[in-house]
Amino acid sequence: MLPITLCPEAVPVALVGIGDKTVHRLAQLDEGGFTVTVFSDAPSPDLVLAAGSRLRRRLPSAADLGVQRLLLVADLDEARAADLAYLARQLGLLVNVEDRTALCDFHLPAIVRRGDLVVAISTGGQSPRLAGRLRLFAERLIHRDWGARLARLGLLRAELRAQGKGPHEIARAVDAVIDGEGWLGRPGA
Repeated sequence: MLPITLCPEAVPVALVGIGDKTVHRLAQLDEGGFTVTVFSDAPSPDLVLAAGSRLRRRLPSAADLGVQRLLLVADLDEARAADLAYLARQLGLLVNVEDRTALCDFHLPAIVRRGDLVVAISTGGQSPRLAGRLRLFAERLIHRDWGARLARLGLLRAELRAQGKGPHEIARAVDAVIDGEGWLGRPGA
């Protein structure tokens, strides 16, 4: 397994489903900044509301999938999900079918997001429940102000780079902020 972080600008996503799991997955994709087209031949009222103008009231065709890079499927029966996964792979897309590990090219981790700070927890599909419990634990450790902290470090890094500072000088300056303000506890503790 190799965890990666995808650039949302470069990876358009097709999301196929009908209900709550699809709505949840759409919220995660939206939070990550992805361009998502939602396909559903029987959308729940909540999915209609969440997808808005992005909803196509049908399953995707080869032409629909041909302009996508990822296919995510949720809330579909196994036969239809398998057919879509096969079609998508033939077109070169990576596929994730929720709760159907055998149909997946990749697994989606449990995520703690604090602005641009993203912590992913994966069990390689072996125990989504454990990943979810660890996410709740991590949310308590990584509180909401970490997003602002990261933004502050990003500005510091940009300023130092603009001044011509090298990687080692930038690393020392970042460490000085992290350690000086005790973000990770006392140094050496």
